This record gives sequence, C-alpha cells and structure tokens, in this order.
Amino acid sequence: MAFTLRDLCRDRSLGLRVACPSADLDRRISWVHSSELGDPSPYLDGGELLLTTGLGPAPDPDGYVARLARHGLAGLGFGTGLGHDRHLPAVAEACTRHGLPLVEVPERTPFLALTKAVAEARASERYAEVVRTDEAQRALTAAALGGDRDAATGRVLDRLAERLEAWVLLSDADDRVRHAAPRQASRRAAGLAGEITRVREHAGPSSVTVAAGDGQVVLQPVRLVGPAVLAVGRDRQFSPVDRQVIGSAVSVLTLSHARSAAAGRAEQRLRTAVLRALTTLPGCGAEQVLADTWGPLPGGDLVVVALGGRSPATRPDVVADALDRASAGFHAELDGRVVAVVGAEAVDPVLALVARLRDVRAGISDPAPVTGLGGALREASRALDTAERRDRAVLRFADLAGSGLAALVPAEDAAAFAESVLAPLVRHDAERRGDLVGSLREWLAHHGQWDPAAARLGVHRHTLRARIEKAGALLGRDLDSPGARAELWFALHSRPG
Repeated sequence: MAFTLRDLCRDRSLGLRVACPSADLDRRISWVHSSELGDPSPYLDGGELLLTTGLGPAPDPDGYVARLARHGLAGLGFGTGLGHDRHLPAVAEACTRHGLPLVEVPERTPFLALTKAVAEARASERYAEVVRTDEAQRALTAAALGGDRDAATGRVLDRLAERLEAWVLLSDADDRVRHAAPRQASRRAAGLAGEITRVREHAGPSSVTVAAGDGQVVLQPVRLVGPAVLAVGRDRQFSPVDRQVIGSAVSVLTLSHARSAAAGRAEQRLRTAVLRALTTLPGCGAEQVLADTWGPLPGGDLVVVALGGRSPATRPDVVADALDRASAGFHAELDGRVVAVVGAEAVDPVLALVARLRDVRAGISDPAPVTGLGGALREASRALDTAERRDRAVLRFADLAGSGLAALVPAEDAAAFAESVLAPLVRHDAERRGDLVGSLREWLAHHGQWDPAAARLGVHRHTLRARIEKAGALLGRDLDSPGARAELWFALHSRPG
C-alpha cells in the first residue's frame, strides 16, 4: 500500500497536527523536502511533502500555496515554535482555498525525523512489492508445472486472475478464446477484437493498455503454438507491481509452451516414424508398433485423412495442435502435411475441425483394414492434392472416380500434354486444310470402326483410312495399341477449345 500523509500523521511520536481538516490526507508521499525559498516548485517533482519554517510563504502566502498546489505536492509541513508562527493562519487559509493539505510540525520534531519516517515507509513499500512479485512468480510457476499444456495454461491464468482480483482471457491465432477466468470473461473478447488483432499482428513485443471506465485492460502478446494475446482487466488501475505480475505470467506461459513445444516436436518425430511403419509393415506388425506407443487402433476398418493448405493458419504444427485439442485419433506430420488415422465411424470430428480452421483442406481415403494403410494414405494424399487444386475444403477419394481421369490431372498440365502430342496433326491441318484431328477423334469415338466413323464424317471409309494412317505416321504411334489410343483420347479431350 502507498504511504500517505494520513499514515504519517498517525505516527504519534512525530506529534503532527492537521491544520486543514477538510484537506485530502490520502495523497501518496513520494519524498520529503525542506526549503525556505519563495518558490521552490522548480526544484520539486510533485508528490513531495514540503517542509518550511515560514520564511518561504511569508511575503505572499496565497501565491506561495497556489504555486505548490499547481505543482501537485502531497502537502505542506509548517514548523512551529521557531518565530514565524504568526504566518501560520494566513498559510492555513491559503491551503484551505487551494486544497493543499497543511500539517503543523512541533519544534520538538526535527524535519529529519519526517524524512526518515517516509524513507523507511518507502523502503517497506519496495520490500513488500518485491515479496509480492516473488510470491506471484512462484505461484504462477507452480501452476505451470504438471499436467498437459492446456491444463497448465488454465491454472496459470486462474492464478493470475486471483492474484490481481481481475478477469483474464487468452485469445489464440484463430481469434478463439482458449481460456477465460472467470468463464464469463470470454464475452469481453468481442469488444476488444480490434485491440487484440493489433497486438497479435505487431511485429515485436508490444503491450497495450486500454481504459475501461474507472479501470484498465492490459493486453500482452504471448507466443504459444501461434501468436496469442493475453488480456487482463479490472475496474481499477493496475500498479507497476501488477504489471510486473502480468509480465511474469506471460514469461511463464511462454517458457511452459516452449518446453512443451520441444517435447511435442520430439513426440511428433516419433509419430511420423510410427506412421511410416504403419504404412510399410506387413501383416499385424503395424498394429504392434502402434500398441507399443499410443495403444491399439480402433477396431474395424480405418480411414486416413490428409490435411494441408497454403496459408500460415494451415502450418502442420497449428493443425496438429488443433487435432490434439480435439482428441481426433492418431495423427502425425508427413511430408509437410498432417495425416490422421481414425476409425471409419469417427471421421466427423476431423471434418468439424476442418470447418473451424481457416484455409485447411482435407483428403479422405476409402475405409481400409490396418494392413491396407499404405494404400489408404496414397488415396488420402491424392484426394488432398485435388482438393487444393479445386479449392475444396473436403474431398473424398471415392468422389474422384466419379469425376473422371481428367480430375486427377491439373488442367494446365493436361492442356500442355494435349498441345505437345497433337502438335503434328494441328500443323498439318493448318497448312494443308486437312481434318486429321477431327477424323482421329471420330474414329476413336467409334472404337476404330471405319464405316460408322466415315458416315459420321461424311467421307468414304477409304478416305478415313488414309487419314488415320497419315495421323499415325505423323504422330509416330501405333494406333492399334490400346495405350496409344487411350493417350490420344485423353489429349483430344484435354485440348483447349
């Protein structure tokens, strides 16, 4: 607690008497200074108790007191019994007019005694602040120990709210309130959305203080899995010690998450190794690997979900952290993506997670037994590739079959392939006014049957045969080969225009 003029007057050994009963005695005393100058204000910082024997105010009591009041002094101490007592009534009247507290200091009390009393009180204040800060740091550190990361974060913030008699909330990179104390404090996030975004997106450490009625809200950036913001508010001002406690909470959370992140990276590497083993070991070897690490997989068929994207919100560590919070099956990072293995009946929680995370794309395999996880992983990866190309949030591998072969190849790649393969025919048609491209398309559409294709084109079948032979020669391909026919059919259908 701050040492005030009232506290000083309560020390009976000093024998002080309040000469202005209506004055504010609850002003904090920053220091004690004595001066007999007519205007000592240039040499004062404000907040001091100024001591005088009466020489200073003698020429102009009202002007003297007015200058001190404007300078923000804590009060004026008038030493009596030294021959200048006759000025005391005029000084008291001036202090009453200007609202400056006035105390009489008896002759038996040296001014130095007041200086010592204030110095001892300030030293006690500083010691109490150190003790309070140290106790808070110990309590916050103890709260961060043990349990999983989210539980530890919750305990730290609960303890912080108790220590400061304040409300606390933690907003993550997705603008979600990860923890609030008390719980209803989460509703305050909406009103602070602009300030939270500003603090979170600032390039370096930046603390922001927002006025809230008679109180304050302090916002501090916190580095968790992604950038987060800690908001602490209450209906009165925060002291410097309070702000140190808030800073301690930020440090504890940052260190706790850094330690957890290091352990998490090691665990993630192990998960990746296990996933590779699941997709390569024959027979029941995959089940045994997982049983030795995280326990057996769900019974029945399994589904592999590949998750990815191209924005910061879809970084593998962010997606993996969200899967951890959702307890969404076994998952691991693999080749820059996150792969989850879940029971065939438990895909919905993963899809709900995708709906919450911005810009995340998901590819889902067909159900497969544990021995078929390698194939299921390839299916999920292909579905994710297509989902990213089509800008689809979710795509199942089963849907690709209904979309045709072209859906599996990027449009620009298919067009480039068609242009390269059909270039000899296109040049021939342009230079000699032939119709090799159209004739080849019609002939392939009729499965190589001459008469129906010729009738469709309105030419004699011998003319069509001559065109197809010419096309085969220009292409350098055996048009009786099923593979060659399939490639040409794909090229004809992928050709722009």
